[in-house]
Amino acid sequence: MPDLHRPSNPGPFAGLDLLSSAIVLVDAELVIRYLNAGAENLFEVSQRRLLGQPLSALLGEPAGLRAALHNALHKNWSYTGQNLKIARSDAEPLHLDCTVSPAEAVGVRLLLEFRPIDAQLRVAREEQLLQQQQASRELIRNLAHEIKNPLGGIRGSAQLLERELGDPQLREYTEVIIAEADRLQDLMSRLLTSHCMMRPGQLNIHDVLERVRRLILAEFPELAVRRDYDTSLPEFTADREQLIQAILNIARNAAQAMGGRGEIRLRTRVARQVTLAKRRFKLALELQVIDNGPGIPEEIRDKIFYPLVSGREGGSGLGLSLAQSFIEQHQGMIEVDSRRGRTCFTILLPITDRA
Repeated sequence: MPDLHRPSNPGPFAGLDLLSSAIVLVDAELVIRYLNAGAENLFEVSQRRLLGQPLSALLGEPAGLRAALHNALHKNWSYTGQNLKIARSDAEPLHLDCTVSPAEAVGVRLLLEFRPIDAQLRVAREEQLLQQQQASRELIRNLAHEIKNPLGGIRGSAQLLERELGDPQLREYTEVIIAEADRLQDLMSRLLTSHCMMRPGQLNIHDVLERVRRLILAEFPELAVRRDYDTSLPEFTADREQLIQAILNIARNAAQAMGGRGEIRLRTRVARQVTLAKRRFKLALELQVIDNGPGIPEEIRDKIFYPLVSGREGGSGLGLSLAQSFIEQHQGMIEVDSRRGRTCFTILLPITDRA
């Protein structure tokens, strides 16, 4: 909340309150020395609470900003960053443009100016990404349909051949053909799974997460799965089995990346005034699956939700693609932020009373 008791005379920085953009002033140690009214409104914080706090208490550690602040401090370089993502614990992340400028004032070393990215541009980018992913999935599904019929013929022919062979050693080859045909048939079926009809009903997300937790611990007993739940979250309408499968795919992916050892944290929060698929929702569920593994390889980070893209040897590359399909059917969104030691998948689902 903005500070209702801002000092009537904030000294030499009074003029900054007249600006519509958000201004934050920090000293050489990156400690906050001033926020204008625009910054209080944008970040929904009060100056009184943040004065004297490190800048990271307001912004966290967004990618690229630390180096920019270092260069501005030590080389007097200015910096403009676009689409800076500021994560917040109890609300939708902020996407901002940021300008860092050296400043010469008593107790102040840098001036940071923040401007929200136009919502329409964000929606357009999201829409373009969804269209690309939809086209990719349609191509894969069409291929899966075309492959299934020949596979059935190959398997049937191998079975007939097996009956005619008298040499047990030769039958080993037909068994390999049948087993591989079955494996490919299963792969094709999984590619087509996302077309299944939804069965929505009222559910509690924590019941879903507890089910996922039990399944993961049964498969990976040396893994630690921590809970960080907001128990005030209301029930909402969703397909229980689809959500279990989507979250399980993400958690299993994380466990496999860590070799069955490490920590996964399941975190839930309420997000307010969230835009999903060009619709505004008063309330949304923010669900995060966080692990402390090696992170997603940089070369596939932008393609991790595409079918058949996997960062693991022997992986099918379908788990995350199916998870995304299920979340999109719920009018939700899934995104990932990854670096070594922390990978966070964030799922946003609208909370509505409509089935």
